[in-house]
Order: sequence, then structure tokens, then C-alpha cells
Amino acid sequence: MATILIVDDEYLIADILSFALEDEGYMVVTASNGMKALEVLDRERPELIITDFMMPVMDGLEFAKTVRERPAFSALPILLMSGAQADIGHQRPDLFIGVFEKPFDIERVIGRVKQILPLGSPP
Repeated sequence: MATILIVDDEYLIADILSFALEDEGYMVVTASNGMKALEVLDRERPELIITDFMMPVMDGLEFAKTVRERPAFSALPILLMSGAQADIGHQRPDLFIGVFEKPFDIERVIGRVKQILPLGSPP
């Protein structure tokens, strides 16, 4: 079962995404900011990250840069969810394989996740 790490300080958004992706058959772990997400990353070794941009402690851009600096995770797909900072994500294809503007369409997010991590594929 593929594991997805959701990084968002808005618990409601993290919960909605978690429930929707778990219903699709994915395992989901969450973190409330980039610093906590780095701890989860090392422990859980997810196959995909979905991160918010604006978060306390370490924002989504800093988090993605730090993930890319780690050799074991340099190619790990990262999707960005953001409101006002979506343009930054579009300008950084080296960090983010896709950007969803908030408020996002949950079906579009699930569809993109399925493109990246087809169900039934080995991790």
C-alpha cells in the first residue's frame, strides 16, 4: 500500500484529504509543518508528499528544498497546495510536480494522486 505524507497546519484540510485518500486505498500520514514532516519522512518513507505552502516553523518551499537536498528523497514527487502562493509553485517544477490552488477540487487531487501512484502498484 502506497504511503502519502500530507503536510498542512490546517487540520480540517489534512483530515479531508486523509479520509478521501484512505477511502481510495492509500495509507496516509500527516504533519502540521515542514519540520515535523521531515521527522515523518525519515520514519515513514512515503511515496508522495502533498504540502501546503504557508505553515509555521518551516513553509512548504523550505520543506521541499530540504527534501530535495536529501539523496534518498531527491526524486520523491511533491504536490503543492496553496492559495496566494500557487504561482511560486508553478515557477518551481524542480521542486513540485503539480500545484493545486486552494480551495481545491478533491476529485482533481485524487485523480492526480492516482496518476502518480496507481492503485495496486507496489510501493
